[in-house]
Amino acid sequence: MPYVELKIPSGVYKNGTELQSKGRWHDCNLVRWDNNAMQPVKGWTQLGSSTVTGKARKIVSWTDNNRNRRLGVGTSSKLYYYTIEGQQYDITPTGFTTGNDDAVENVSYGSYIYGTGNYGTQRPDHGIWTPCTTWSLDNWGQYLVGCSTTDGKVYEWQLINGTVAQQIANCPTSNQGIIVTEERALMLLGAGGDPKKIQWSDLEDNTDWTPGGTNQAGSFNLNGNGKVITAIRTKGQILILSTIDAYTSTYVGLPFVYSFERVGSNCGVISANSVVATDTFAVWMGNGQFFMYDGLVKSLPCEVSDYVFSDMNVSQKSKVYAFNNSQFSEIWWFYPSSDSTENNRYVAWNYKENHWTIGNLARTCAEDEGIFLNPIMIGADYKLYEHETGYSYSGESTSVFAESGPYQLDQPSGKLMNVLQIIPDEKTLGDVSAKFKVRNYPTGTETTHPSSGSFALANPTDVRFTAREVKFRVETARNSDWRVGNMQIFVRAGGGRG
Repeated sequence: MPYVELKIPSGVYKNGTELQSKGRWHDCNLVRWDNNAMQPVKGWTQLGSSTVTGKARKIVSWTDNNRNRRLGVGTSSKLYYYTIEGQQYDITPTGFTTGNDDAVENVSYGSYIYGTGNYGTQRPDHGIWTPCTTWSLDNWGQYLVGCSTTDGKVYEWQLINGTVAQQIANCPTSNQGIIVTEERALMLLGAGGDPKKIQWSDLEDNTDWTPGGTNQAGSFNLNGNGKVITAIRTKGQILILSTIDAYTSTYVGLPFVYSFERVGSNCGVISANSVVATDTFAVWMGNGQFFMYDGLVKSLPCEVSDYVFSDMNVSQKSKVYAFNNSQFSEIWWFYPSSDSTENNRYVAWNYKENHWTIGNLARTCAEDEGIFLNPIMIGADYKLYEHETGYSYSGESTSVFAESGPYQLDQPSGKLMNVLQIIPDEKTLGDVSAKFKVRNYPTGTETTHPSSGSFALANPTDVRFTAREVKFRVETARNSDWRVGNMQIFVRAGGGRG
């Protein structure tokens, strides 16, 4: 019988049953695909020696007027500024209200349906959660501006070492978040505690909030459903997302200044930092599916959605964090798995080739390359890391692998098949190894060959096993810049159907 090519398309398919992923990759960790060639996700190194206090929930980079590269980080209890070398400065405002690392369930003596239960008795679990503390951070020119969801005040730091951020004069408080528009207005989300109110300052003056004949300050109450959660700049517009709807804001000048339009319903965002914008579209994680806006709001098909949303600890969904890994045309979302209270897994979409990957990585926030040469991320261990550099996976599991769904070897004969050899398609032989998981029926007993370890790949490699169905797994033999394409196996008909 001829060699059979293991021609497996790029990306992971993990919806439905395992058998539905036949002929596809079904699981992976710390790998990506480019032009149908599998390769490892690059490693990371710690940036600086400092750690943050409180879980980091937002990171932003910018360049000041002197071309100094800077990094701002907001945690549940602190606001930091970092230099390009990783030197940390605490710029937490005086009197800042500390928030919470985790989402908190409101189980108390007063938080439940009126008239239910007995007076003086603690209320039962009712599923009402206060989200974890997140930040929105942006740049007002070369200055850093930010707002915490717990504190609700808007602060500005003016680049002076040894000073802390200061509350912006006259700015409303009790806000959900902020964003700076292209016209240089400071826009508030959920302004003053109103979940549907958008309010903005005069252009070029973030201390002027009172509408008048000589300025362009103003406000607008969205006519839709849900609570405003976040906003992001897109081409010529601001995309505003609530728990249920999507809106756009467009600058139109006086007398209205900004126009608002509801562009989507039942497309709410799962968390404040789960939306990312590229040059041509915005994409976000919703509650149970992904969405895209490119002039129209549409559902984004995802080949791993069943796995991701069944795997997620939904009580901590406010921690979901997305960033654009533009070097590889990937959008990454970090999320907490069902057995964790903190972000420990990721799902990534390659928007250039339209495929998905999954894996394990404990990161609470991330920032794309651009200002810095590589992506910058902060771990659940409170440390700052520079990513996509080298192949060292310090502080994390080094299990780098991809495993296919089942291949039916017996079609159309129904016979057992003898697999004798594998012919590697590998850029550098010796950098990866392989193993096979075999069984005779979809629900049959599965055995692994070899029973211990893996096959060290040569050209060719004798493997010798018998089965009707096989899953193929490649693993890292050593951390290096390897590539794997379409391997082949040599099969021969074995016994009958019995």
